[in-house]
Amino acid sequence: MKIGIIGAGSIGLLFAAHLSRSHEVTLYTRTIEQAADINNHGIVMNSAGTISVSYVSAKPLTSWTGTEDIAIVAVKQYHLLAVFEYMYKLSQVPATILFLQNGMGHLKLLETLDSAHIFVGTVEHGALKENSYTVKVNGLGVTNVAVYKGDIEKLNSFIHSAPNAFPFLVRPNYFEMLLDKLVVNAVINPLTAILGVKNGALIENQFYYLLLMRLFAEISSVLRLRDQEKYLQAVISICKKTADNRSSMLKDIEANRMTEVEAILGFVLDEAKKQRIDAPLTEALYFAIKGKEESL
Repeated sequence: MKIGIIGAGSIGLLFAAHLSRSHEVTLYTRTIEQAADINNHGIVMNSAGTISVSYVSAKPLTSWTGTEDIAIVAVKQYHLLAVFEYMYKLSQVPATILFLQNGMGHLKLLETLDSAHIFVGTVEHGALKENSYTVKVNGLGVTNVAVYKGDIEKLNSFIHSAPNAFPFLVRPNYFEMLLDKLVVNAVINPLTAILGVKNGALIENQFYYLLLMRLFAEISSVLRLRDQEKYLQAVISICKKTADNRSSMLKDIEANRMTEVEAILGFVLDEAKKQRIDAPLTEALYFAIKGKEESL
């Protein structure tokens, strides 16, 4: 199977390395320089001190024609619009695409695609890009996937064709799958980013925990979560399991990068606006993160 992976961040590198064990993978990068680095060095994976190298074909995004059997879009939300603008110009729209993004801001973009099969996913792997061709693996979890549009057999066929990659879990409802991840991200990411703390501090510090509870209550009201206790326990569980980790939003702030706050808290605020609900804590955190982005 021919697979095109768009985006060579930590997740793009991780997927390209694993899927190249079973498939012909082409990795599309934002820059010519990164493509050259990957072609020269391969993708270097550092997993618990064990180093492995995987060789794939790397090309700049401008070389992508969309003709692979499946395309996996692994860019962050704030780069997604540029990918869509490029896709609109292709002579042939990719027939089968899997989108791997945080948040839910990309759902409105998916409506504009004519692709026959569109899948969405959420990633539970811990990965950090150390340089243009090296990814540090902090832990492999599950890639949750669901059908947004099209035939589930196409999705199953892809999953079964990659037995040597990593676990995929097919979920029956794409919206609920994305909502599960959104709630966790909407609580943990902005709080850790603004407070400048690791995930575990949110439940270890009694005052941070009170803040977490207030934010969760506000978000659960806006999103009309049915089983609030289930979602709360998921948030707490992630804080425990990843206690020593820095959230992706905190790492973005520390590295003076843009964050995915628009697709996470922005989505929550859009929902609050539709329902004419006040969400002052969510709004305050959103403004604080956007303020940090503005100063980059």
